[in-house]
Amino acid sequence: MEPLDRYLKTQAGQDVRKRVASCFVLTEVGPAPIAFYTLTSTSIALHDLPTSMAKKLPRYPSVPATLMGRLAVDRRHRGRRLGELMIMDAFSRALRSEIATCAFVVDAKNETAERFYKAYAFLPLGETGNRFFMPMAEIAKIFA
Repeated sequence: MEPLDRYLKTQAGQDVRKRVASCFVLTEVGPAPIAFYTLTSTSIALHDLPTSMAKKLPRYPSVPATLMGRLAVDRRHRGRRLGELMIMDAFSRALRSEIATCAFVVDAKNETAERFYKAYAFLPLGETGNRFFMPMAEIAKIFA
């Protein structure tokens, strides 16, 4: 079982019940999931943001953000742009939230995921190499 399959089957329910993550699942006819993602709160150290963005923010040590902790599409359904559908749904939820967030953060688990996020104009965050972000102001423009 792949790590994301394992997460959905064994951990997601606990995370939702304990309120550490929200899980959103896409299904077709029947209960079998074909894609899912999770959202949770996180923060970004101000010094990890590009200077052009950081200088427009209050001088707090960190600023609030939304983290898409997991995103997966069933292999049998790949190539249908469901990853894009899920990311747009997540963007929409983050924009509609009454909880303040200045950026949307993702972790690229591998090079394929990194290419996927870069194709949607995510920017590198900090020096880790696998964390990327998009300012909420840019996401708002997508839905304007």
